[in-house]
Amino acid sequence: MKIGTALLASFFLTATFLSGCQQSSNLPQIGKATQELPKKLQDKMAAKNMEKYSPILVRVFKEESVVEIWKQTRTGKYDLISTYNICKWSGKLGPKYMEGDRQAPEGFYTIRPSQMNPNSNYYLAFNIGFPNAYDQVNGRTGQHLMVHGACSSSGCYSMSDENIAQIYAFGRDSFKGGQREFQLEAFPFRMTAENMARYRNDPNYKFWTMLKEGYDIFEVTKRPPKVDVCEKRYVFNRNTDGKALTPAGMCPAAAPDSSLQTAFASYQKKYDDAFSSAREKKMKAPAPTIQGVEEASLVADWSRKRAAGVQVSREPPSLTPASKETPDAPDIAKENAVASKAANPAEKTASTVVPTPKPEAAGQSLAEEEAQNSGAPVTPAANEPQEKKTLWKLFGG
Repeated sequence: MKIGTALLASFFLTATFLSGCQQSSNLPQIGKATQELPKKLQDKMAAKNMEKYSPILVRVFKEESVVEIWKQTRTGKYDLISTYNICKWSGKLGPKYMEGDRQAPEGFYTIRPSQMNPNSNYYLAFNIGFPNAYDQVNGRTGQHLMVHGACSSSGCYSMSDENIAQIYAFGRDSFKGGQREFQLEAFPFRMTAENMARYRNDPNYKFWTMLKEGYDIFEVTKRPPKVDVCEKRYVFNRNTDGKALTPAGMCPAAAPDSSLQTAFASYQKKYDDAFSSAREKKMKAPAPTIQGVEEASLVADWSRKRAAGVQVSREPPSLTPASKETPDAPDIAKENAVASKAANPAEKTASTVVPTPKPEAAGQSLAEEEAQNSGAPVTPAANEPQEKKTLWKLFGG
């Protein structure tokens, strides 16, 4: 009797969580990967001088919890065509360091047709391509990290089914039009002067200023930057004379684009002024961020122990105040209702990332299942502010 009651309660709990994420259960399952974009969006593309099958670029912003789809116009530049709310992303602001740390990646990733999964158990999905060349050369580990539906996340970016259907359609159509790969740029937040000022003392700031170089190129040119990795860092629009760069090798000298120096100088001047002004104002408090490899290791160890059935704390260990990450996803609902409250000796404070987090190993199993369903292997493609750095030098790499 008790078992039956528990199963019934678990069913209603799962249903409640799915409802809370507004999962679109009425969307078609047969032919889901071939759905056309809504007429409203097609009309918007026509109004913005965009071809149906023109290339796209995807930008992800964690703190704002949004995914942007940019599409090439007939001028060759890109324009924003649609913005979608992220249903759930796991972890905190900051990059992914290792398997089991529950972090969603940040950086520049390449999506190819082989990474699109029309057979996903989470409606539709595509593999981000983590670890990329930058991640690998810096010793970062993890696999099968997705953008997918079903509002469930364990190191992924999860969308409602309705939203992933449209995002998937944009990618599919761009491949039909001849785009061989599209760029996904994942940022901790919109990299405005105000936000950079807010996080100027964060341990991740140096990494974020590197990402901002690529962010700024797109903001100024409205064209995706050419991304390479050398000297274990990202470089952008670097002239390589057709030679491939090695991630740990020397970077070629930067050659500023003289035709764009005026535009970059104007952009930089506005940024510098706004940054200086923001530092003098009372700003919104920063969100919790991952405190480097030390915290990532604690969370990864917690995940391994939890997956092995060892009694650990209810929430992952944290070295910063509790995160405000949105809970109530299906992967959380499936977690055993009885969670030990015994504190992990290694943790300093308890994060409230989710009320009853699912073991990371289970999240990885989900991702491995997604990879199998896709039918194709994936080839992954406190600091002082640097607000005075000139953009023509910065944009040269």
